[in-house]
Formats: sequence, structure tokens, C-alpha cells
Amino acid sequence: MAEFDTIRAGAGVRTAEIDAGLRAHMNKVYGTMSVGMLITALAAWAIAGLAVTSDPTATGIMLRDGEYLSALGQAIYASPLRWVVILAPLAMVFLFGAALNRLTAAGAQLYFWVYAGLVGVSLSSIFLVYTDFSIVQTFLVTAIAFAGLSLWGYTTKKDISGWGSFLIMGVIGLLVAMLINWFLQSPAMAYAISMIGVLIFAGLTAYDTQNIKSTYVAHAHHGDSEWLGKAAIMGALQLYLDFINMFIFLLQLLGNRE
Repeated sequence: MAEFDTIRAGAGVRTAEIDAGLRAHMNKVYGTMSVGMLITALAAWAIAGLAVTSDPTATGIMLRDGEYLSALGQAIYASPLRWVVILAPLAMVFLFGAALNRLTAAGAQLYFWVYAGLVGVSLSSIFLVYTDFSIVQTFLVTAIAFAGLSLWGYTTKKDISGWGSFLIMGVIGLLVAMLINWFLQSPAMAYAISMIGVLIFAGLTAYDTQNIKSTYVAHAHHGDSEWLGKAAIMGALQLYLDFINMFIFLLQLLGNRE
């Protein structure tokens, strides 16, 4: 009986250690993601400000009364450089998984900061298209929805790992639909894509949160702090992508255009 009590006490201590470690791990995931969001927001706001000028001789491209596209704005939004701005963040996402194996935890974190800055540059055009109020309003709606979905994914006892393949297929279908509508330019199809996009990334928010939690619990006993550090950054990237995409699709639905 004494041996059984000793084993049970040891298991209880180990469970408490894992719980404490999990909380620290999730705090790091959310903290890293939040800093990435801040970098993205500041980069987008700064570039959008530099892309607009009151000088009509800068490029001759009028945005609205009294505001014109600056030379930097023309380079980013109206020249072949725009494809670099659009595709560079996408390329970095695909390369991140391969780079993660070679990078240290500090290197992976720096990689994520750079990526977040590039996303901010690519998203800066929203300040030229949508009103500032609608951007802030949509961001707050996204933040509330994200917090609720992520909390549910973290606390639910239901195993939602089976959602993964369905949601990934949904993302692929969404990309195909967006490519098709790039040629068709159908407002009805664009609206449907935005609605479906919100639902898909809402599901991914809950799924990724539970997956991050499960991954930590499965590997916590190894005690590899370097691996756990990189896993936290990968988790932050996953949730960051969920938030950004949900925000973009909601902005297309709720945003008021200039």
C-alpha cells in the first residue's frame, strides 16, 4: 500500500509539473504571436503612411481628394515589385518548416519576426482601401472571436484532431476558388469565399490550439528545452496565420471602403 501511495504521489507531482510547463509553454506561444501581430500592425501602418503623399507630382496617381500615391507606394502597389511583396511571406511560410530543423530557437524567433514584418508590408494596402474605423472594428471582432475559439480548443475534452484533414482540404479548396475568382471577379463568389474562409480559420484556431497543447504534453517528458522553444514558435506561427486570415476575410465582409 505504501508503494502504491508513493507511485501515486510521484505521478501527481509529475502531472503538476507538466501542467505548470504547459501553462508556461502556452504563454510563450501567445506572447510570441502577440509580438508578431504588433510588428505586423506597425509595419502595415508605417508603410501605408509612406505610400501616400499630398504632392500631385510624385506619381500622378490619385487615391482620393488631396491624396496621391507616393513613389514608394507606386513601387509596392503598382510595379512588378508588388509580386515580391505578395509572394515573399508565402515563400517564408513554406520554408519555415525546413528552416526550423537547422535554426536555433533564437534564430527561429528572429525568422518569425522578419516574417511578421513582411506580412505587415503586404497588408499595408488595407489602410488605403478600408476606413481606419472599420479596420480597428474588424480587428477587435477578430480578437474576441479568436480568444473564444482558442480558449475552447484549449479547454475542451473533445478530441478534434479529426478536423485537421477536413480543414486542410478546405484551405486548398479556398485557394482554388480564390484563384478562379481572380479571373471571374464575381462579387457573389467573393462574398461566399469570405464567409467560408472565416469558418475554416475559426475551426483551425480551435484545432491548432488543441494540437499545440497535445504536442507539448506528448513531448514534455523529454525535457528538451531547445525543441520546446522551437515548438512554441511554430505554434505561434500557426495561430498567427489563423488570426491574420480570419481578420482578412472578416474585413472583406465587414469593412467599409474608402
